[in-house]
Amino acid sequence: MTSTLVPPGPVRPPVRPPDRRAGLAPALAACVAVIVVAGMLAAVLVYRQATDDSRRDYLGARGWPVRGQAAIVVGDASPRTSPGQQPVPIASIAKVMTAYLVLRDHPLTGDADGFTLRISRADVERTAWQRTVDQSVVTVRAGEVLTERQALLALLLPSANNVAEFLARRVAGRVDAFVARMNDTARRLGMRQTHYADPSGFDSLTVSTATDQLVLARVVARDATFAALVATRTARVPVAGTIRNTDALLGRDGFVGTKTGSHDAAGGCFMFRAHRRVHGHRVDVVGVVLGQRGHDLVRAGLYAARQLVAEVSAPG
Repeated sequence: MTSTLVPPGPVRPPVRPPDRRAGLAPALAACVAVIVVAGMLAAVLVYRQATDDSRRDYLGARGWPVRGQAAIVVGDASPRTSPGQQPVPIASIAKVMTAYLVLRDHPLTGDADGFTLRISRADVERTAWQRTVDQSVVTVRAGEVLTERQALLALLLPSANNVAEFLARRVAGRVDAFVARMNDTARRLGMRQTHYADPSGFDSLTVSTATDQLVLARVVARDATFAALVATRTARVPVAGTIRNTDALLGRDGFVGTKTGSHDAAGGCFMFRAHRRVHGHRVDVVGVVLGQRGHDLVRAGLYAARQLVAEVSAPG
């Protein structure tokens, strides 16, 4: 018996089940992308919250700043002060005393420009050095002449440390003699926990309390010339050109100015005056905050003051 040989058919590869991993890859990549983007957005949000000083709650349960110290007076009421007052660096808040003494000894009336001072080569060299150590200064040139009004504006608006020294020498002959007058005046005003080491406040040995500085704030609040100077948004001086006020609250929420201050040792400081309405009556609110902390120290002081004023009154 014979058999017929059937040629083998083509060899077929074994059938494999579909690889589900291939289908999962795009989905997995999409999930990873979503997680990465979400993480980035969260990081941006955290960064913004950490660096946006306006979003922080500066006040504690008792209505006082959580950090630093404060003092405030509303209208004719008795002054109120936060607990734990002790002398601390006050940065450029010190310039308020400098301006007060200049105006006390050399009053400005009407539109008068007052005395003049001439910038020397030594002043220019000193200014250059101050800039290298990160002091706040305005550009000056040897032979430049500043009027008293221009110098006070440079002192109070952009907070020029070099001009604080120019004014001190112009008024008292020497910076140390002027500083002695600052301390004598502080004692006469009853500011017993205050010590001035310089006319600008850059020196961390210039210290005070919010309570003491409130005494000075109430004095200068009665000086129409001082009030007009600190309520100025911008001004021009011969060489530096346009100078701008560091008080970002000026003209907002009833704030009418006074003086900001900041450096690492002092934190953010603000001596302020605002017009508010309390129980239907328009009143002055005068206050001081010291030692505020934030990404931007100047703004930390401003926002702490804004929250403090809002705590005690409604806008006028």
